[in-house]
Formats: sequence, C-alpha cells, structure tokens
Amino acid sequence: MPLEEQMRTGKLYVEFGHAAAADREYEKVIEAQRVRAKELAFDYNAARPSDYETKNRILQELLGSVGSDVFIEAPVHFSYGCNTHIGHHFYANFNLTVVDDAEVHIGNYVMCAPNVTISVTGHPVYGEFRRKGAQFSLPVHIGNDVWIGANAVILPGVTIGSNVVIGAGSVVTRDIPDNCVAFGVPCRAVREITAEDARWIRKGVPLNADWDA
Repeated sequence: MPLEEQMRTGKLYVEFGHAAAADREYEKVIEAQRVRAKELAFDYNAARPSDYETKNRILQELLGSVGSDVFIEAPVHFSYGCNTHIGHHFYANFNLTVVDDAEVHIGNYVMCAPNVTISVTGHPVYGEFRRKGAQFSLPVHIGNDVWIGANAVILPGVTIGSNVVIGAGSVVTRDIPDNCVAFGVPCRAVREITAEDARWIRKGVPLNADWDA
C-alpha cells in the first residue's frame, strides 16, 4: 500500500526510508509541508500582537482552509497546517498545538482555552515498531459551538459533536455526542446541555439581568 494511502487510512506507517520511487517522492512532499508549516507558524508567533493583517494573511497561507473572524493567540504549533480546516468565529488561547498528519476539521464558533492539544497521530504499543518510527493517523472532527477547556487533549480519530463543553484537563479518547458537558480522563459525557443553562453564567451564579443575548 502506498505511503500516502497508509497515512490517510489509519494504517501503520513511517515517514521516511521507503524503497518505492512513488513513496520516496511523497516523502519529499510531506517533508516540504512540515517545514513550511513550521516556518509559517514561526512567522505567526513572531508577528506583533496588534498586526492582525499579517496574522490573518499567515493563517490563510498556513491552513488548509480558514473562515472569517478567526484569531489564535501566539504561540501556536502545527505539524502540517495544510491538513487543518477551521470554520468561522474561531478563537484559541495560548499554546494551541495541532498534530495534523491527517485532517482536522473544526466547525464554527469554537473556542479553545490555553494549552489545548489536538493530535491525529499516535504510536503503536509494541516497542519494536516504535524503534522504526512507526505511527498511525486518524482524522479529528469538532462540531459547532464547542468550548474546549484548558489543557485538554483530543486524540486520534475522535469526533466531538456540536454544542459541547469539554472540561479542563480532559483526555478525549472517544466520540462525544452533541449537546453535552463532558470531562474526565478518559473524557465522558456527564450531562446534557438544556435551556436551563441559559439562566446561569456558571453553576450557582445567575445570569446578570442586563445581559443582552
């Protein structure tokens, strides 16, 4: 099976040292993509905080696709960049890390607290495979209106539904359904989000009377 297909179908693969000519050519392609992503992320992180025009231009070059009203606090890190697709009205706080050897799809109105990691790639448990640099990659999908808490880690192959809160420090190892609060290690849905939640800022603190939703 060609390297490109292995990377896109969750098979075990290594990124280097292939004998087939087509695989050696693809090694060059992905190496160039990785270097380009790191160079562009470096430029983004070095840009002045107030230089929104430059930051937006770099995101347009760096990412596979990006919507409007997107802002990511520096520093940010991507493995490939071109495999990440972000919708409209996205915000990420400091130290967003996206290991995007496969595709990452993020919907609209998504917020990430500091130190969120999204990784599509893992390594086999069997140690001798890891000596060869073996890994596997599975896409990650995140719906609309999702808030991901600080230090959360989202692992390969996970789908997070829409209107979801992922609690701080969670490790998301499996799919999370729509309309819920989820947290823990491993992360699990804890309760449904309902209309009752529109009455509160947070638990026990009522919404201020002059709030205009």
